Amino acid sequence: MSTESEKRTLILLISLASAKFLIHFGINITGAYGFFRDEFYYIAGSDHLAFGYVDYPPLSILLLKISRILFGDSLVAIRLFPALAGALTVFLTGRIVKELGGGRFAQLFAALCVLLAPLHLALGSYYSMNALDLLVWTLAALILVKWINRRDPRLWLWLGMVLGLGLQNKISVLWLGLGITVGLLLTENRRTLLTPGPWLAAGIASLIFLPHIIWQVSNGWPTLEFMSDAAGKMAEVTFLRYLGSQILEMNPLLFPVWFTGLVWYLFAAKGKQYRMLGIIYVVVFALLVISGNVRTYYLAPAYPMLFASGALLLEKVSGTGLLRWARLAFVVLVLQVGIVAAPMAVPLLPVEKFIEYSAAMGTKPKTEEKHQTGILPQFFADMNGWEEIVDTVAEVYKNVRGDVRSDGSGRWAVFTGNYGVAGAVDFLGKKYGLPPAISGHNNYWLWGPGDPPPENLIILGVSFESIGESIGEGIGENNWLCEETWQAGTTDCTYCMPYEDNNPIFVCKGLQVDPDTIWPELKHFD
Repeated sequence: MSTESEKRTLILLISLASAKFLIHFGINITGAYGFFRDEFYYIAGSDHLAFGYVDYPPLSILLLKISRILFGDSLVAIRLFPALAGALTVFLTGRIVKELGGGRFAQLFAALCVLLAPLHLALGSYYSMNALDLLVWTLAALILVKWINRRDPRLWLWLGMVLGLGLQNKISVLWLGLGITVGLLLTENRRTLLTPGPWLAAGIASLIFLPHIIWQVSNGWPTLEFMSDAAGKMAEVTFLRYLGSQILEMNPLLFPVWFTGLVWYLFAAKGKQYRMLGIIYVVVFALLVISGNVRTYYLAPAYPMLFASGALLLEKVSGTGLLRWARLAFVVLVLQVGIVAAPMAVPLLPVEKFIEYSAAMGTKPKTEEKHQTGILPQFFADMNGWEEIVDTVAEVYKNVRGDVRSDGSGRWAVFTGNYGVAGAVDFLGKKYGLPPAISGHNNYWLWGPGDPPPENLIILGVSFESIGESIGEGIGENNWLCEETWQAGTTDCTYCMPYEDNNPIFVCKGLQVDPDTIWPELKHFD
């Protein structure tokens, strides 16, 4: 490929990456839905910077803190980094193809696959560690291909830094590390294990990850407890069910692309030198299926490298004659299906329009957890209802402060059953002057009941019976907990998850137990 042609290809690739960014940026400007449940939790984490958290390492939280300082707390600002990470993932996928020897079509088609894959669209549409995880795996794959082509030992140092930062973002990068290790052992690259490169990479990654390990040790390994407890809320998967979910969520039309890409890595003579990339996918897929309780998106970061090889193969087998026109028709079809599927992956449509669209598509709301779904799938339901819930809590707080049964004095807190509601109260409640939220859920438990602890509570999404069961007293009664208790409201959120709707809101005036004393029993990591 000539220098001028390479420049044109690079410009087109940057254009696709820019399109990815603009899709998310435009959706976030319109704000068809609100913040996602986990975004409130991440925002709360960014107000409590640490070297670790119960259910994630610190890097994504640190980046969110930087983003909030630089750009503020709007929906667009909070989701800016995921949009950028998605754009970079699209671009780097094209660069993997170039390293594999692909031309313009292969580079652009692979990038288009990553851009349009519904699961990748979804993961780039809200702030979480997952968008960054996609970028980490894709960059690691690019470095591996470069190393295979050049055998430059310095690339191991870069890989170590990428894996270390990846681990500080999401511990599942350990799966990638395992896949790389098995890939080295099962290919002709095993001799590389006798050189310093891989060990330097492992050492650098471990050193970068060390502060989080120290945090885990200092806090009694809470993430291990979380992983054990969280598995129980996930629906169990089988090999066929998990494979089916991968085909569906990555766009069924793209299955031939990534599957032939996997086959090319594993069995083709020309793909032999890159075989370890295929082994990485197989190892991680097998690990997830064996574990039995996993989410579909856990495997999402492994697909850019498969799209790269699949696009390369498509380019090579359809470069002339009628096949060239056939591949063009296929690209158009992929684009059309991607556009049709996009509203099912990202909040493009207002809720009422989405419900109509979903019905027309013949799909039903779903969740990968053991929860009842409402009229929206869990992913979209978790972007709805928060304003209504916090508005109701604010009304209760306003009334109780002026109620004849309350003298308006004392420290207040809002005690919630999960981090989503707690985070929403902390973030959205600022405009109402709401007291801080406390909860026994995940990292909110580590942050404690406050110092000094509250004297009065607004209790939301937690029954007195469950509190009594947790601490072993007063089951079925509430007078052991408070001097005065009454129900002051009920949540009402039509489009939220059903377990957030129609929950009683209690006022607990005059706590009769020391929150610090009962706090250890209120912990639930899941």
